[in-house]
Amino acid sequence: MPTLIAIDQGTTSTRTVAFDADLNIIHSKQKEYPLIYPNDGWVEIEPEELMNSVYSTIDPVLDACSDVSALGITNQRETTLVWDSDSGKPVYNAIVWQDRRTVEQCMQLKKDGYEETIKNATGLLLDPYFSATKISWILNNVDGARQKADAGKLRFGTVDTYLLWQLTDGNVYKTDVTNASRTNLYNIHTKEWDSELLKIFNIPKSMLPEVFPSESHYGSFDRGNKTIKITGIIGDQQGALVGQRCFQPGQMKATFGTGCFLMVNSGSEYLQSTSGLLNTLGYGLSGSVPYALEGSIFSAGTIIQWLRDNLEFFSDSAESINLLDERGESNGVLFIPGFTGIGAPHWNAEIRASFYGITRDTTKTDMVTAAFKSLIYQVMDIKEALSIDGIEIKNLSIDGGMAANSSFCQLLSDFLGQEVRVPPSLESTAIGAAIAAGIGAHLFSIENLQNQQSNDATIYRPREKVFIENDLIEWRKFLKALLDAYN
Repeated sequence: MPTLIAIDQGTTSTRTVAFDADLNIIHSKQKEYPLIYPNDGWVEIEPEELMNSVYSTIDPVLDACSDVSALGITNQRETTLVWDSDSGKPVYNAIVWQDRRTVEQCMQLKKDGYEETIKNATGLLLDPYFSATKISWILNNVDGARQKADAGKLRFGTVDTYLLWQLTDGNVYKTDVTNASRTNLYNIHTKEWDSELLKIFNIPKSMLPEVFPSESHYGSFDRGNKTIKITGIIGDQQGALVGQRCFQPGQMKATFGTGCFLMVNSGSEYLQSTSGLLNTLGYGLSGSVPYALEGSIFSAGTIIQWLRDNLEFFSDSAESINLLDERGESNGVLFIPGFTGIGAPHWNAEIRASFYGITRDTTKTDMVTAAFKSLIYQVMDIKEALSIDGIEIKNLSIDGGMAANSSFCQLLSDFLGQEVRVPPSLESTAIGAAIAAGIGAHLFSIENLQNQQSNDATIYRPREKVFIENDLIEWRKFLKALLDAYN
């Protein structure tokens, strides 16, 4: 039976998943690895650890599969790697999308008047989140990097490009439109690297990979006794958009992983957000490259990990459900999840996480519930931002690890006041990569996937008298006070 393989390279782990021709999971392997925090707001990954996680998950999956038709890659997006073109060795650790070390550079570029130029070309804000200032930081702070770059000896890639380079022994240097659109260097109107932006960030064009549709021939690699064709690459959040079959304008998904990302297909017409959301490219499949609007929440699963590992409130993330009040009552305790700043629609890189309202009577349940509610409140803020931009959400499809928490899903439905749909498989990101690879291998098309939404989804419907508006009002007051302090 033909098999599709997806490498889902995430922020804290790599997962390799094998699918049959009907996109059912037949094999899966996951490996976590540590993040590095050298300074306040800095987040890095050791590249060798990253690659080891890829090989240690892909090998057992390939061993279990006799007939592999194609492979797709999906990845954490803005995370930045720069390596020597001759040796293939990185000149610095991978700088993760959450990293905030380039705050001052972004502020200076805003003062210099470049913000609108960048926003108009890329659909993105001028923020440390994106790849461009990460590249600049490496060139300006790693000994000899600037000289090597000017001599054409360095290569930049988001994680997909780095994996592709490593898997193909340096023979393929490409990325896809979704990953390129997250760099602050790619013009999403002309669909090419923007020479003006390269000048603004002082980055040589020789450092940049070729850009292709998400379904393309990305070369092949040998592993064990198999030769594997790579026919799909797509950024993780766009992968989830595809995996949730959001092929029509107005269809929306939310992925609760390390961060939380809400994305809506906004169609072929560019819609400039006026409310702090990001414009990006949704995918490049079957000749279609639609735009998408995105709301980015920097911390989601990382909050649960922090409650588990740092505060030791529970030993397994799945146990958090036992400390989440089923009606969302946190007894006045509020939480701002700003471990690495706060994203859409507020965009403040300096704000930090904090609890408010703790008293002598505060319990673990109050604090855990407040943490979960902070995610829901951010989703509500993004929903309002979408409404300002003229997009009304009728229902919401969610995936990612936190979607397995039924109490959280029910509260999300209660607070949003609308249905929340959870698909039978939470691997929407990997499914999206498999779809991209399958289209690239001519196994199927968007048309024959369009109507394949599963009827086995779990539907959560809002309960009456659960959401307390005053709690949201107090949370927004607390957040505003913090935002004002850092403005």
